[in-house]
Amino acid sequence: MNQRFIKDAIEFYKNEITDYYLYISLAQIEKDENLKKDLLKIANMEKKHAQFWKTFIEKRGVTVPSVKPDKKKIIFVKLLRKIFNPMLVISFLEMGESAGFQRYYKFLKEQSINLDEYEQKALKNIILDEIAHETTFKEKGHYISGLSNIRDFVLGMNDGLVEILGAVAGLSAVYIYQPEIVAVSGLIVGMAGALSMGIGAYISVRSQRQVNESLKEKMEILFEVSPKSALQELKKKLEEAGLTEEIINDVVEKIGKNKQAVKKLLIQETQENEILSGIFTGVAYLFGVFFPVVPFFFAPTSYIALPFSILFAGLALSIVATIISILSGISIKKKIMEMVLSAFGAAGIAYIFGKIMQYIFGINIEV
Repeated sequence: MNQRFIKDAIEFYKNEITDYYLYISLAQIEKDENLKKDLLKIANMEKKHAQFWKTFIEKRGVTVPSVKPDKKKIIFVKLLRKIFNPMLVISFLEMGESAGFQRYYKFLKEQSINLDEYEQKALKNIILDEIAHETTFKEKGHYISGLSNIRDFVLGMNDGLVEILGAVAGLSAVYIYQPEIVAVSGLIVGMAGALSMGIGAYISVRSQRQVNESLKEKMEILFEVSPKSALQELKKKLEEAGLTEEIINDVVEKIGKNKQAVKKLLIQETQENEILSGIFTGVAYLFGVFFPVVPFFFAPTSYIALPFSILFAGLALSIVATIISILSGISIKKKIMEMVLSAFGAAGIAYIFGKIMQYIFGINIEV
């Protein structure tokens, strides 16, 4: 028997039953009855998925491993729930769910020869359930203002850390005995970067909103002047999505007279607030700047400051990576390595570039 085949199935079972325990734990302490109901719904869905994999494994003569609730993880999640808004915690949990359907789809495609008709159908339904997780809370109106900007904060902080770490590393190669210049330069670059990132995020979200409003107006006019033209736009959109002509005609026939349904298919709505997006991104960038810059204000030389700068940046990235990994089920080691190595790589390249510039232009700055 294909050992990888069974190993993947066991891993899927462990993930599903672990997620079940987590969602049940959150539901038990949730006071909002509507949110509690949704958490229980997802928990039961995860339990059903786990039962599928349990039966799937046992059917092939393999003993299903016992999986107990991860008490440390549950305590950690409950602690975060008491500190933060529940949707913040759930959004991190959903990060892991977002990759679940991709793993299942890959398993379905690669192992279809080892799956009977019932198993293939059941797995397809599980994939649909996993995809539905991403929209459950949004459809129920549980998303709080600014929650969608959590991604902006994470990305902004990461950009601030990586870019300014690279900048101070490069400047350290030139201003060896003047770390205060490196520190001030890092802050100036960081402030400019934060403004650039914040304004960029603001313009990006606002532009998308303006495009959507323009498309809405266009669709309103098309429906009034020529409903057939509006349906042609819908057909074109569905063709670009790769749907067959038969399915396209069926969709158009069923929803063609529903103006709102057609507009939803044609226009990608954005729930983000451009002002919040800009603020989250800019502030997060500045927060990331803090870690690599601070050592240069206190160290006597850049040679001494740079290792501490790298250390602080690495610790900050590791903490963020660990929190995301614990809550989403991603490998902690893999996530930390991914984030930290990318930052250190940028710092190393910047330092080498600084040395090259020093050599080319004959810069020799001493005390």
